[in-house]
Amino acid sequence: MASYVSFANLSVAHKTFLSALDHSQDPTSFAEAVQDPKWCTAMNLELRALEANGTWELTSLPPGKRAIGCKWLYKAKFLSDGTIDKHKARLVVLGCKQKFDVDYQETFAPIAKMTTVRTLLAVAAMKNWFAYQMDVSNAFLHGDLHEEVYMALPPSYSAYGSAIHPSTAPTHPLVRGISHGQVCKLLKSLYGLKQAPRQWFAKLSGA
Repeated sequence: MASYVSFANLSVAHKTFLSALDHSQDPTSFAEAVQDPKWCTAMNLELRALEANGTWELTSLPPGKRAIGCKWLYKAKFLSDGTIDKHKARLVVLGCKQKFDVDYQETFAPIAKMTTVRTLLAVAAMKNWFAYQMDVSNAFLHGDLHEEVYMALPPSYSAYGSAIHPSTAPTHPLVRGISHGQVCKLLKSLYGLKQAPRQWFAKLSGA
């Protein structure tokens, strides 16, 4: 028989937190999110971070090349008391549209198994060692790209520093990118790229 924790046995804080998660409805499209100033702010923060990181450069699409589409993913982050901590918007590449030997080469990247992590923690506990956790913010975005990858402009984005606001008319990213003759040439990894994990490992091991 599967074990479970009765909802009645939870603390008030946990009940509030679970209730907030249950009633949370994140946007599923740019057209929906752009109507809310909070999500517009979240998208603008993400765009500024990507620009500051040197993730891409705006250029014209070279003859014979194609631009891969992109999309926004939205997620509200909650505190333990059920109140919203922040609205997170993440821009991802449609990696399913990538072509092998054109947009990417190798994708393999070694990872640590949880068994290894538990073993290290167990040894540290037995020997009274100090254990520290390090979290790299937007880790995949630090990987350098060697392939020539072009991405269509994000919806309502046309130049460095351009902002998204509720009055922005939603447009399809790929159509907008091609119609304006501008695309993003990716210089660093972006979430969704097939080679993103491998490029991050190369950056980490190189450092």
